[in-house]
Amino acid sequence: MAEPGSGDEQDLAELSSSLDWHLRRKAAWNPALPEPLLWSVARDRVQWVREAVAGNPSAPLELLALLSQDRDGFVRSAVALNPGAPPEILAELSTDEMVDFDYALSKNRYLVKEAAARNPGAPPAALARLAQDGDEHVRAAAASNPHLAPELLERLSRDQSWLARNNVAGNPAASEDLLILLANDRIADVRASVALNPHAPPQALRSLAGDRIWEVKEAVAKSSHAAEKVLEDLSRSRAWRVREAVAKNEGASLETLKLLAQDSDQSVQQAARRRLDSIAGSA
Repeated sequence: MAEPGSGDEQDLAELSSSLDWHLRRKAAWNPALPEPLLWSVARDRVQWVREAVAGNPSAPLELLALLSQDRDGFVRSAVALNPGAPPEILAELSTDEMVDFDYALSKNRYLVKEAAARNPGAPPAALARLAQDGDEHVRAAAASNPHLAPELLERLSRDQSWLARNNVAGNPAASEDLLILLANDRIADVRASVALNPHAPPQALRSLAGDRIWEVKEAVAKSSHAAEKVLEDLSRSRAWRVREAVAKNEGASLETLKLLAQDSDQSVQQAARRRLDSIAGSA
């Protein structure tokens, strides 16, 4: 039997009616599952099958509306994350108070609200409310949304929660001024997120290349926007992971790659030599 993804309707029909709920779930995730079968598995007794339907990008609006009222919060959360969920459903889900205990953090998480906050289709009013929620994880989810209003991104860039600041730092909608501000954040993860932001300004990357934490330097070395001179300087870092990242960066000069091809670390050598071989092969 073909795996879901093959587009074979007969195979998908068999999977969707399997006695094994794991197979029904696989069928429910598949965007090629015909609409009548989506409706069928949306009524499945197992919540994880219904959750898969709720996250399926091919699910029709009427089905998403039905699942947004599901008794299980994980199903509603999947609707909230679905890129096809309309604004009116997302507005309703943005007030959903369902919580689940996160054992890693030893605290409750508002999973549905977090999901709605991350959805780029969330209506502005709902997104603004979520960005000012009392829960840091909800605010952090909103901070990652590329459609969050600039004034709210600015507010969250100064949030007491480093998670919120970190997500602003990684948000492609963050202004250069905010990224320059966050490049000086006290938390290394936030500074690294700035370095990896595709819109990080040269000033921020130059500053972060001199960071005291090697993980931040590594993030700069991975940036596709890092200047050739910045990469050259980082190629002399004491941390082999930083030098390896430079060797893999397509912006590194031939001179830098040749230097790294003779590096004392084997991983750095191999990365640089692969890049040199690739350049030679495309010449």
